[in-house]
Amino acid sequence: MSGRERRPDGDSPATAAIRTTHDSPAAAERIAAAVAPDNTAEMTTRVEDDAVVTEITRESTSGLHSTVDDYVVNLRVAAQLTNDTTQSNHE
Repeated sequence: MSGRERRPDGDSPATAAIRTTHDSPAAAERIAAAVAPDNTAEMTTRVEDDAVVTEITRESTSGLHSTVDDYVVNLRVAAQLTNDTTQSNHE
């Protein structure tokens, strides 16, 4: 993220950066592509080598907590579904 803006009351917004590493840069790209469509305006997702990095900014810590919880669930599902060793039942 480029800088952090202050709220009108002077408090900084709540922020979190979540970095997960994966088997390869290609796997990280697939996972980032799977989770990015669910990003809100307060979220950015990028790939750095074999890592997916998502930064989240919310006005409150409770809002941040909820967003991080949702993101982690989505990330876990995306990682499971994009795993190279996953086998399909479809022919």
